[in-house]
Amino acid sequence: MTEQPSISPQDALIALMIVVSISDEAIRTSELVTIERIVNHLPVFADYDADRMRVVSQTVFDLIEEEDGLDALFGLITDALPEELYETGYALSCDVAAADGRLNQDELQMLMEIRYQFEIDRLHAAAIERGARARHMVV
Repeated sequence: MTEQPSISPQDALIALMIVVSISDEAIRTSELVTIERIVNHLPVFADYDADRMRVVSQTVFDLIEEEDGLDALFGLITDALPEELYETGYALSCDVAAADGRLNQDELQMLMEIRYQFEIDRLHAAAIERGARARHMVV
């Protein structure tokens, strides 16, 4: 395995959103639009160079292809992301998963893995999930 470069907290948040998007092996337009909207509007990305998204995406794709790549990716993410942004990362992940209006088993499994990696309390996770669901409801 090649050594991966260190990443910024914003890169880590983007990596989380991308890994949720690709967890079902189909990157949907609604998920990509959601990621772009999040990066363009949330304060945590205020000074982020959006051109880095391509590099972060490629890093995620490369790692996922490797044996134990998901573990390596979560290592990079947890090293880069301050603990106070763990719930933010989970919330952004939930928003991407909910963007297309349906959650499949692979996405649910990835969200469970993120909760586990970040040690997010089940009650807090449920509140975050409920918020994502409410934001992505359609009439």
